[in-house]
Amino acid sequence: MTLATHLDIHPEVATALAANRPVVALESTIISHGMPYPQNVETALKVEAEVRAHGAVPATIAIIKGRLKAGLTPEDIEHLGKSGRDVVKVSRRDIPFIVAAGKTGATTVASTMIVAHMAGIRVFATGGIGGVHRGAERSFDVSADLQELAQTPVTVVCAGAKSILDLGLTLEYLETHGVPVIGYRTDQLPAFFTRDSAFGVDYRLDEAADIAAAMKAKQDLQLKGGMVVANPIPEAFAMPRDKIDAAIEQALAEAVEQKIGGKESTPFLLARVCELTGGNSLAANIQLVLNNARLASAIAARYCELAA
Repeated sequence: MTLATHLDIHPEVATALAANRPVVALESTIISHGMPYPQNVETALKVEAEVRAHGAVPATIAIIKGRLKAGLTPEDIEHLGKSGRDVVKVSRRDIPFIVAAGKTGATTVASTMIVAHMAGIRVFATGGIGGVHRGAERSFDVSADLQELAQTPVTVVCAGAKSILDLGLTLEYLETHGVPVIGYRTDQLPAFFTRDSAFGVDYRLDEAADIAAAMKAKQDLQLKGGMVVANPIPEAFAMPRDKIDAAIEQALAEAVEQKIGGKESTPFLLARVCELTGGNSLAANIQLVLNNARLASAIAARYCELAA
């Protein structure tokens, strides 16, 4: 058995990779679990179009009927969007079971990184990474995204860690496992819906070419693991920190009351925050993903130039 037994690389993606043209991986959990229908499908297609408009090829990743997919058809995206939370949310631990059962699953940051690496894709754009949840000293609720970043060589462009998390502990965990956090034109870690937080980044880099150079150096040195590129939400779409913090605190309290945890906690919290902010957080979420797609495309293009 070879990897090709389970992995399908979309012809457009395969052609681009073979020609050393830039490719950007995109996750599918944001389609099934991150937004309601039809905004989820509209956003996914818009993000793919944004990647193309900036000179790269999009590769949205999922598991479709037991096949690992690096690149989806519009029909695949429509199916994931309409099915919503009926689709299995797939992290690293789930992949072999969904594949063996021939099921369809939407990939998280961790599993998207895995499939992207299998396909030879080095740059991935998402909304925000998972991390250490608030109260983790009691629950031990830590996202598998962090361990994946420690071992899989994919650069993840995001708007920082999701603001529902414990940002300080998330940074400590990444530091322990040697994962650099790069602030793109910022000295502070963005907090998803807001452009800054009380926490700094490891390195500030102001150009996509500099980020690509660091990626290439890490590859040449054979250092394992990925990088986090923290890209602040555009200022016009950023939300007031006090408003978003109040919504998060209420959503967290409701999650505790309803005993919601594990892989269901993040979708619940994001949906509840959206409700509490009158939908403003959904609009902000869409804009930050588009912004990350633009930066990821630029980084992928610069990396291809260095790898030529």
